[in-house]
Amino acid sequence: MTDIAARAQRLLDLHTAPELLTVVNVWDAITAKIVTEVEGTKALATASHSIAAMYGYEDGENIPVDLMIEAVGRIAAATDLPVTADLEAGYGNAGETARKAIDVGIVGANLEDQVKPLAEAVAAVEAVVKAGEAAGIPFVLNARTDVVAKAGDRDHDEVIADAIERGKAFLDVGAPVVFVPGPLSEDDVEKLVGAWGPQKLTTIGYPGSIPLARQQELGVARVSYGPFSQSVALMALQELAQDIVGGGALPADFRVLN
Repeated sequence: MTDIAARAQRLLDLHTAPELLTVVNVWDAITAKIVTEVEGTKALATASHSIAAMYGYEDGENIPVDLMIEAVGRIAAATDLPVTADLEAGYGNAGETARKAIDVGIVGANLEDQVKPLAEAVAAVEAVVKAGEAAGIPFVLNARTDVVAKAGDRDHDEVIADAIERGKAFLDVGAPVVFVPGPLSEDDVEKLVGAWGPQKLTTIGYPGSIPLARQQELGVARVSYGPFSQSVALMALQELAQDIVGGGALPADFRVLN
């Protein structure tokens, strides 16, 4: 088995195992290296928002696709762990973007539906699945539905029903897991897992979200942290700058990590 196929299989196994997979999102080679060195880290995920911000672009596919691919490739090259990349909605050609990501060592991806018509969203998911098949690897597509994140004032039960329908359609064409970002209650998670089966749902962590141990009990496959990890790092940098500008010094427990 090739190295990339082995990494893809490892990532898939991490999603299908009963133990919850947690991934801290990274945005460049050094953050990939630092997070990889944390004991217990099993896989890495990139954050499109964070990579775009690093290059001075707004999120939302404003960064040129080849620049994003270069960035995720550098991340994949900086670690021995499997890496899944946030490919937004596919940059106009989901299958081709996935192929390019696989070529630089990426073995899984997020793909947003952006609440597009279901047939269009399913076609994009299917294109990514076929890209993995063509490469001969079990590519771990984390098919994302944005219906909860963009629910607005819609009836909540209708929104969850919509998420269930979309997720089932994505699973039916070969996506191994479905990502539902946004605030979810335990009842919501129970409904989603009940409809799709255990180890099919991935969520995002944020302050006040369901504790990780409980998500594992409920059958969630994975929790990631999107751009929030970069926000934590930037907050620390800003606080350091404030201390220095105010006449302070580096913290006493400072150490070089790179």
